[in-house]
Formats: sequence, C-alpha cells, structure tokens
Amino acid sequence: MTVPERFIYPSPGFEHYWREGRGKKLLRKLSQIPSLAEIQTQVPRMFEYDAAADAVIREIYLERGYKEADALVKQALDHGIDSVPGAPDCLHQLFRETDTVPTWLDWKKAESGAAFCRRTGSLGLIVLRNYSLMGGYESSAINKPLIFTGALKKGAAKRITETTEFWINITGENALQRSETGFKSILKTRLMHAYARISILQQTEWNSESWGIPVNQCDMAATNLGFSIVFLNGLVNLGYRPTREETEGLFHFWKYTGYLLGIPPEYLPDTEEQAVAELYKWTITQPPADADTKTLALALMNEPMTAHYLKYSWQRRLVVKIHLAYNYFFLGERSCTSIGLPKSRLRFYPYIVRFIKGTDELLVRNFPAYYRYSVRRGRRVQEKIRSLIIAMDMSRFSK
Repeated sequence: MTVPERFIYPSPGFEHYWREGRGKKLLRKLSQIPSLAEIQTQVPRMFEYDAAADAVIREIYLERGYKEADALVKQALDHGIDSVPGAPDCLHQLFRETDTVPTWLDWKKAESGAAFCRRTGSLGLIVLRNYSLMGGYESSAINKPLIFTGALKKGAAKRITETTEFWINITGENALQRSETGFKSILKTRLMHAYARISILQQTEWNSESWGIPVNQCDMAATNLGFSIVFLNGLVNLGYRPTREETEGLFHFWKYTGYLLGIPPEYLPDTEEQAVAELYKWTITQPPADADTKTLALALMNEPMTAHYLKYSWQRRLVVKIHLAYNYFFLGERSCTSIGLPKSRLRFYPYIVRFIKGTDELLVRNFPAYYRYSVRRGRRVQEKIRSLIIAMDMSRFSK
C-alpha cells in the first residue's frame, strides 16, 4: 500500500483538538478509539475518485464543449435521461446511478434532518462558516485542490456564496426529490468536482503520490462530515438540543446527499458514534496548515470588510470580530493561532448566544406548534441571508 506524504500520524494540529479541544468531549461518544490499522483504511480512498462523473466530463464536456454538454445535462435533469436522444453511454450510466433510489433511504427520516437544518436559521450558517469551513483550513491537504483551481485569486466571498447557495438549495422541504432544485444542485456540484479534478490533473503539476487524487473519496467523505457531525457539534455547543429523530435524520440526510454526490455510501456514517469515529480517522492523519491555507483563512476572516450590505466600516469591523469570536469558541486558541487568526475582544459573544438559545430550545422541545414555527422562521432568515450574499457577489462581479 502506497502511503502518500500527506498522511501524518498523529496529526500535529488535530491531535490537540481531540486531546484538549472540542473533540475531547466528542471522543467520549466512542466505546473505543480507532486503532492505527483502522485509520490506515483511509489511505486507499485517497486514490479513489468519482469515475462516473469523470467519464461525463471527458467524453462530453471536453469533446463537445461546455455549452452543448451543459444543455444535454440540463435536458436530462429537467426531463429525464430518456428525453435526450442519442445520449452517450456515460451520461446514461451517471443518471442510472442517481435516479436509482437506494433501498436504505427513508424519505421521512431525511426530511427530519433537512428540517433541523432549516430551523437553525442564521446560527446554522455561522457554524458552517466559522467551524466547518474555517476549521478545515487547519489541514493543508484537503485544501490543496482549492489552491490549484485558483481559490486564492477568486477570494473567500465566492466560496461562501457557492457553499451557502448549495446548502440552502438542498435543505429545502423535500428538496432531494428527483425533480426538485436540491437534487439538480447536487448533480451540478458533482460534475463541477469532476471537472476540477480533471483540469488539475491535466493542466497543473499535481503530485498524486504525495497528495492523493484531487477531490478524492477520502476528502469528499470528510467534507460530508463537516456538514453533519461538525455542524451538529457546533450547534450543540451553541445551546441546541436536537431530538434523537433530528440527529438520526441529519446523518441520514447527509448520507443520501453524499450518495448523490458520488461518494460510496459505505464510507458515510449512519449514526453519531460512527460519524465521530470517521472524523477522528480522517483528522488524526492531516498535515498542518501551510502558507496557502493560512492565506485562505485570513481571506475568510476579512470577507465581511467587502460586504456591501453593511453601510459603515465600523459595522464591518464589528462583524469580523464577531466571526473571530465564534472561531475561537468552536476551534480553540491553539487551532486559531495555527491558521494565523488574531484574537477577538468579543470572546464572550457566543456564550451569550448559547444562553439565549438554550431558553429557546425549551420551547422547541415542549411545544410542537413552536417547533413548526421555528423551522419556518429559521428558513426565512436563511433565505434572506442568501439573497444578501448573492446580491453582494453580483455587485463584486459587476465591478
């Protein structure tokens, strides 16, 4: 078995997260910490990739051009693969996979997970930004493809816009049904990943022996965990008390989402305990942040300074400090220092939010009508935030 240079055990950064940081409490959910032999099962996955999506990119997009290929895919998404006359075999194969609903899928359970995402409102997006996304910058390996696709030049705002829009699209009510926006958004993202992977391999000096295949199945599964177990842990630390139904639904929802993205379902957890084990196995072998990931982290930190919906510069500086407070709350001082984040004078802010949210959760858990209201309220807030982000992104583009 070829072990790439990126495999470092134990991770100099994430070991502290599990020993002294937020991961210490998470690790107690495991009956047994994964052994080195179990951790090494991750290695082959670093060389696995989504072959079905890659075939579509190679045989249609690169052969026929983006415009014609995109039209074929859109036709198949809107009206089914049988509506595309003479569709290539690779396109048939991709849609045979995605149109086949797995026997393990429970639509009611998945919708419960999506509803939980909706009821988190703005705090859900804060967790994704300041815990899932910023925490990922502590690993130089998973972010390597971003560097090769020009993320440093595109800026943090573009990634925030794309991630927010994707997340809101797929967490809508029944959004993963075949004809809905969420399903289509996932398929487009899956092809975008394949296009990035092929472009990196063909047009750059990517070193697969050292870093694995770009956008590989190991890192895709880890990204999925960022939306599930890391997301859940962040919300719990902010005072949320999800029910067992919501927790089980969240992992079921992200398992089906991962399946649609081309990740083998056996790589995705069914339970919180399985998710913690998978997160541990991935993080504990990650190389530390490097100059590029520190630059990405600082770009994300400073992103509010270009926010057009904030009229005054003092408002922008305040938002930066609030986000930094969340970074330290979720990641801890050592992790934040390792990726170059300065301290915030508002370190108390998340604790106030946690106190307020804890009170609100009592109402959610005891009054069904209030729970339904909280889901609607949370979704309205998320939609408003998406509109602001998209408008801001468009204003940047117009300049």
